[in-house]
Amino acid sequence: MRQATLYLFFILMLLSSCRHDDYIIYSIDEDTGGKTVKSEIMGMYLLNEGNMGSNKCTLDYLDLSGNTETVHYYRNIYAERNPSTVKELGDVGNDLKIHDNKLWMVINCSNKVEVATADSCRRLAKIDIPNCRYIAFDDNYAYVSSYVGPVQISTNTQLGRVYKIDTRTYQKVDSIEVGYQPEELCIVGNKLYVANSGGYRIPQYDHTISIIDLSAFKKEKKIDVADNLHRCRADHYNQLWVSSRGTYNGTPSKLFWLEPDKQGEMTVKGNLPVAVSDMCIVGDSLYFFGVEWSYVKMENEISYGIINVRTHQLITRQLSEAKEIESITLPYGLIVNPVHRDFYIMDAKNYVSSGELLHFHADGTFDWRVWTGDIPAHAVFRMKKQPIYNQ
Repeated sequence: MRQATLYLFFILMLLSSCRHDDYIIYSIDEDTGGKTVKSEIMGMYLLNEGNMGSNKCTLDYLDLSGNTETVHYYRNIYAERNPSTVKELGDVGNDLKIHDNKLWMVINCSNKVEVATADSCRRLAKIDIPNCRYIAFDDNYAYVSSYVGPVQISTNTQLGRVYKIDTRTYQKVDSIEVGYQPEELCIVGNKLYVANSGGYRIPQYDHTISIIDLSAFKKEKKIDVADNLHRCRADHYNQLWVSSRGTYNGTPSKLFWLEPDKQGEMTVKGNLPVAVSDMCIVGDSLYFFGVEWSYVKMENEISYGIINVRTHQLITRQLSEAKEIESITLPYGLIVNPVHRDFYIMDAKNYVSSGELLHFHADGTFDWRVWTGDIPAHAVFRMKKQPIYNQ
């Protein structure tokens, strides 16, 4: 009887161990077939948003280390590296940055910022921030824009905020009120510029940029730009490039540039009549794509192009002549290699199933494509001398 009991206990322990192992979700390794080129860029992380409410935000990794003959793409590495994390990354990945060799992921509808090691993707911290959107860094502090209130369309929404986080302790140390539904934010000198959208307040959109003095962490003023602002990027001339999504039914999308005047005050200098859903600035070149709904054609109009940030001129209305770019259903993210200027376009497809990542050489010729998670949208290069991810 005792032997039978011990045998039964052993079997139960074995089954329990097997069930525990089943909870580990292993990443998927795909050989892209693309040739590796060794440089200071060792890899690229890609954050898949996942459809809102689906809890399907995932993190992928592209190995550019040159340690293999071809480029390998790894899908869903965060779950594998952090099997004990409840619900993994969460609901709607909204931004992705690397700072001080740490990977910062803004998870919008899960109301948190996840921090992991950039070399091994091991979780370091979770910072609770309501309805968080985008992140920027200055020295030992991170700044996160937040809608603050719940996901709700209403003209009675509350003002947004920017939260200040100590990157050494992962603690929120301050916050400041800005405009309605703040989106991207960027830093020039000792000032933080926040693009306010007012996207929940349709048709009463916000149309301002909030300016915050970082030395005192105090709001200086707001400047008028245009309705429903979204992207905000700084170039190496200390200019700001800010996109307006327009009103969707009358006021079209535009891209504005702002320059500091003689007193150092940022002022609107001009605009280009292009829709910009995402952009990436490398040197004097601003690469972009736009997706804008046409009420005439009753479909999305997709556009691509490159702008010279020094001359403020649109120099081309295409990124590639390859047929593969025409096969993209819904471009959702764009990143350009700052060394070789080859570029990647993320295709969200139908929003609810796997997307695709397409790679193009600097001259626009097509290289390869791979499947990603749902709604691939944000990417960041990691630059270090050792490889990041090995199975």
